[in-house]
Amino acid sequence: MLRNGKSKVVNLTLGQLPNAREAKADIDTDSKGSTMEVPRLGMTVAPADKVDGAGKKGVVVTNVDPKSAAADRGFKKGDVILEVAGKSVATPTDVREAIEAARTDKKNSVLMRLRSGDASRYVAVPLANG
Repeated sequence: MLRNGKSKVVNLTLGQLPNAREAKADIDTDSKGSTMEVPRLGMTVAPADKVDGAGKKGVVVTNVDPKSAAADRGFKKGDVILEVAGKSVATPTDVREAIEAARTDKKNSVLMRLRSGDASRYVAVPLANG
């Protein structure tokens, strides 16, 4: 480690934090706060601000079908979708509309920015025809 232009040795012990926070669904049933299945991808999503521990931005994955395209691409319950096709998303409807727009534009896949824990990554998700 470099501190004030001088090299310094720091000893660290790695471990797991107690009381790790995990996103848990606590969902309202109104039109902006409801869960929604994402067509043909095999996952259910809800606004992150309606799910304890998920933060305020994006849409949290509340369920993933283990035999789905979403599962094949590594989506897990608790992951937060921040962007779909370069556009920020805040509701399940935003996700669905971005996917449908990509289909309308005859795209074979859509790029999603995903937050999983403290890490952020991009995932290309194939779009089913029809």
